[in-house]
Amino acid sequence: MKVKKAIIPAAGLGTRFLPQTKSIPKEMLPLVDKPAIQYIVEEGIRSSIENFIVISGRSKKSLEDHFDLAPELENILESKSKKDLTSSIEKIIEKTDFTYVRQKEPLGLGHAIWTARHAVGREHVAILLPDDIITGPVPAISQLIKIATQEKCNVVAVREVPIEDTKHYGVVAIKKQFSPNLFQVKNLVEKPEPNDAPSNLAIIGRYVLSPNIFDAIEETSSGHGGEIQLTDAISKLLSNGEKVFAYKVQGTRYDVGKPLGWLKANISLALKHPDYGEQMLKHLKELDRDILLMEGKAEILSKTSESMF
Repeated sequence: MKVKKAIIPAAGLGTRFLPQTKSIPKEMLPLVDKPAIQYIVEEGIRSSIENFIVISGRSKKSLEDHFDLAPELENILESKSKKDLTSSIEKIIEKTDFTYVRQKEPLGLGHAIWTARHAVGREHVAILLPDDIITGPVPAISQLIKIATQEKCNVVAVREVPIEDTKHYGVVAIKKQFSPNLFQVKNLVEKPEPNDAPSNLAIIGRYVLSPNIFDAIEETSSGHGGEIQLTDAISKLLSNGEKVFAYKVQGTRYDVGKPLGWLKANISLALKHPDYGEQMLKHLKELDRDILLMEGKAEILSKTSESMF
């Protein structure tokens, strides 16, 4: 099994980030030195994805422009010997193809995925949600592709969450555990209350699904929140006899779909950046000193300083 296509749902309004997202798509908000969606595409490229199907909506043209050539800008940069500033995005454009599909109505994640059915065809497809940035030596989606290929199955990425947080996620019920990180799924439940949660394994934004997911979505009625839920459609795949596995992906996950998570991701990624890491660490140490002083904890600061000598 080869997975060469990926769906990136990016049609949401990004209301949590208003007024920033009144004119800028949430997916284009910067994480250090590039927009969030570029991290997603780079993860896909590292996993041998060749075609990205972006589900977009109104006022999302900047997504298309970002993954397109800009001859005028490139000529100006070349004349100023600054061509390297756009080299990373140009490499992406050379290696991949992009298809853009408009989701006409905000009917849920399941519906957004369904709109890509004609662009995908009858092959397994990766799904990467741009709210989840996952970094690590092995791309998250390639970890799922490997399992899907070996087991001839559908795979969803999961992580352990506190049981009181299950109401914010789709949650899997386990049929069988094969290793500390790999599970066969018995059922999936969308945003269960803690008392009703079958486990604390929450689904996060990476999937590899069979082409039958599109028929399953068509058969799925509106669920939680009045939307067509992808989780419910995957449950239909189970009912139809398909195997679904859950895998605890290895890597660091940042939830950039919320302002606080986005801020935390910027700080963490800046600390890891080869150009900014050292300066950012120095800045945070200075902030820590200022915070201690503001909180009236000068004695802690004094003891810390003394211990350094």
